[in-house]
Amino acid sequence: MQTRTAAMPGAPSNTTTQIAVASFIGTAIEFYDFYVYAIAAALVIGPVFFPRDSPTAQSLNAFATFGIAFLARPVGAFLFGHFGDRFGRKSTLVATLLTMGVCTTLIGFLPGYASIGEAAPWLLALLRIGQGLGLGGEWGGAALLATENAPRHKRGLFGMFPQLGPSIGFLCANGLFLLLGVLLAHDQFMAWGWRIPFLVSAVLVLIGLYARLKLSETPLFRQAETQRVRVPLTELLGRHLKPLVLGSLSIVVCYALFYISAVFVLSYGIGTLHIHKPALQGWLMLAIVCMAVATVLSAWLSDKLGRRPVLLASAAAAVAWGFALAPLLGTATAGNVGIFLCGALFLMGMTYAPLGAMLPEIFPTSVRYTGSGAAYNLGGILGASLAPYAAQVLVAQGGLSWVGGYISVAALVSLLAVLGLGETSSRNMAEVA
Repeated sequence: MQTRTAAMPGAPSNTTTQIAVASFIGTAIEFYDFYVYAIAAALVIGPVFFPRDSPTAQSLNAFATFGIAFLARPVGAFLFGHFGDRFGRKSTLVATLLTMGVCTTLIGFLPGYASIGEAAPWLLALLRIGQGLGLGGEWGGAALLATENAPRHKRGLFGMFPQLGPSIGFLCANGLFLLLGVLLAHDQFMAWGWRIPFLVSAVLVLIGLYARLKLSETPLFRQAETQRVRVPLTELLGRHLKPLVLGSLSIVVCYALFYISAVFVLSYGIGTLHIHKPALQGWLMLAIVCMAVATVLSAWLSDKLGRRPVLLASAAAAVAWGFALAPLLGTATAGNVGIFLCGALFLMGMTYAPLGAMLPEIFPTSVRYTGSGAAYNLGGILGASLAPYAAQVLVAQGGLSWVGGYISVAALVSLLAVLGLGETSSRNMAEVA
């Protein structure tokens, strides 16, 4: 693990261990921050930051603030992508981590509606936008840090490192909320306990910064010094619009699977099915372990078989799994809901891992940070920003089968997009045009 990756003669290089740790730990922290809010949106954000007139309105408003950050993520991808393509991956990744960490910590200190009235939800929305900007710039840089340092035949494996970050980040976030739920009384949790996971972010960010500041720039970025463009976004939209659109659609299934499971099912299971909260959170943690296992398996398979066959098979399975939502949740038992969660997040890992290599592979070095980050986050708007909100509306209008249909349609969209992109694993990333 201490071997060094290929680099320009005389230029500093990063060890495989440094690449793995810096790309993994950054996304783990960033997604921990994001998931802390996702869980809080299902459990506590509504009552704390919005008027108490209607529990349904509180839930919808909480999920709306959840979606705001997804609208900010493409902006963050374009903003940080510009600097990442113009001035380097390393310094930009430090900036994304700081942006996300500061906003998350400030949410932990933010007074609720009972203390400052209507200013509370507005300030919350502002900090959520900040979280979205930071996370929007994070993934593209982390994926490039991994793949631009990787041998061609191991890009799927290297691209797995940032893809494992969400699993670990969510396990930490959900595990901490589960622990607080066991240790604190309900009134204590609602009064101040829910703030602890947000405040922990400050410590995690310091760890991430230490790992990233020790890195050197990626070899492909150094080699492409003469190819840099003045405005990467203009170049991207003018010459690489097709891979941007198809790349965005290819990841829709991942977001739909994850956020329907982690946000809507958690909220529905506790609030409507009245399943014991620790039991459901325990099942969700097991499902995240399934997602992590699938991520490793899928990354390995994508190097052996290619990105396309793995993604097509996984998306097809996700189309079918959408039909399982209504029968399993309809039983109102923790075990059957847990089975749905494990299946959905296993498929999320299978569809997610190859994209860590595939999205960087479809763009040239000069716009790779902007392009891969924008595709990843535009897919988030389509697949996740409204997913919990839409699911809440769909279940009220047509029942659980409509929510399952949402997953199946999202999976079909991604399947068709992957067909349009073709195979990318054999491409030379230094020569992509």
